[in-house]
Amino acid sequence: MNNDIKIMYVDDEELNLQLFKLNFNRKYEVIIAESGSAALEILEKHSDILIIISDMKMPIMTGIEFIKKAKVKYPHVKYYILTGYDITDEIQQALESNLILKYFRKPFNFNEIDNAIMSSIKK
Repeated sequence: MNNDIKIMYVDDEELNLQLFKLNFNRKYEVIIAESGSAALEILEKHSDILIIISDMKMPIMTGIEFIKKAKVKYPHVKYYILTGYDITDEIQQALESNLILKYFRKPFNFNEIDNAIMSSIKK
């Protein structure tokens, strides 16, 4: 159990937030945020978050837009995108520029995400 490892999941859909938390809260301390702006506020209070996984398509601020803002102030965090869509040029560019480490497809695969989290923490 790695409950000392804080991860945040950002998604505008409540069901997705709850499913993610239900799947990962036995292994990690999971903090959820319903938007990029809410996630930025949470980061102000929880600067010890190590991993952020964000939905791509959200109103007002996309996952990539949120990560660009967050990474300026929190460069130590490892960022990932979770999307229900195929990889876009924007996601590909984010991967190539190391803005994000990886992107995951919805519905999410617990083992794939868990392995990526464990791998990035060991680095």
